[in-house]
Amino acid sequence: MPRLPLIGVTACTKQIGSHAYHISGDKYVRAVAVAAKGLPLILPSLAELIDPAQILSSVDGLLFTGSPSNVEPYHYGGPASAAGTDHDPLRDRTTLPLIRAAVAAGVPVLGICRGFQEMNVAFGGSLHQKVHETGTYMDHREPQNEPVEVQYAPSHLMHVQPGGILDGLGLASEIQVNSIHGQGIERLAPGLRVEAVAPDGLIEAISVPSGAAFALGVQWHPEWQVTRNPDYLSIFQAFGDACRKRALQRDAQASKNA
Repeated sequence: MPRLPLIGVTACTKQIGSHAYHISGDKYVRAVAVAAKGLPLILPSLAELIDPAQILSSVDGLLFTGSPSNVEPYHYGGPASAAGTDHDPLRDRTTLPLIRAAVAAGVPVLGICRGFQEMNVAFGGSLHQKVHETGTYMDHREPQNEPVEVQYAPSHLMHVQPGGILDGLGLASEIQVNSIHGQGIERLAPGLRVEAVAPDGLIEAISVPSGAAFALGVQWHPEWQVTRNPDYLSIFQAFGDACRKRALQRDAQASKNA
């Protein structure tokens, strides 16, 4: 029986009481286990201790998760954030180089929300820090005082672009997605492909056409109740398939070298 692909899931750093923690949301690791059918491994944000090459030699795929924090704007030449903005510099130092290294090494990548934004920044793009204040786009934030089921409910249409990964998965040209973000792509990084846009034109999904393996980023949250939404499920299944392919390749190479 083939082994489960080992899928690294990025962690945020958080102070809880007197101690620092590396944490990842339950919905992400469950989606990896249930929908991608992989073995989730939470990766600590320890860029100063773990080289990206060491991570990539051990995993079959990487999920870059959403987070309450935002990428520090100096990474993309943006102005200083507003006072009180939540940042996670340890995560930035871990994920940004890891994304570039993973794509170059042919390790499957799925970025969600912050992870989607990290993909754009990692390859040289920039972000709107407050999409709702641009005067161009609608407010993509969730209703703060509503239950989580309402916050993560479908919020707006998304237009799938022809010829990309999402189109290839059989998604309709228009699907409904949730919307839980204040930031968004301002300048698309060179070499990235637009996979989907919101009705207001904001980029909602991107891919890396030059990558040797699956490399997709989505601004919404397909991990939420993933098995109840066929569109969300198809994304995680495709990611899992890519991770299984890499696992088979790695195991075959290991057997050959034994």
